[in-house]
Amino acid sequence: MTTLSEVMNHLSKEGYTFDFNTAAKSVDEQNALAQQPENFLIDKFYRFEGASDPEDESILYAISSTDGKIKGLLVDGYGISAEYPVEEIIKKIKTRTK
Repeated sequence: MTTLSEVMNHLSKEGYTFDFNTAAKSVDEQNALAQQPENFLIDKFYRFEGASDPEDESILYAISSTDGKIKGLLVDGYGISAEYPVEEIIKKIKTRTK
């Protein structure tokens, strides 16, 4: 798996079906992620680099709720391409330790 879409398809087969990108734009869902980060964990993340343009970098987060009821994906730019609201939400969510 080398492309963002391939990894997203693989993760969706593992049950990561909720769209956290859409949720981050919704006031209610953004509050759930940002206001209660203790209820979510970053299970995995994948970084992708553009072939020729450094601004083409992205990162994919596989996120789940601590109760296991919600599993979804969040895509953001990486580095200077990161979007402010998403970047701030991610900073508040712990990464799952094995």
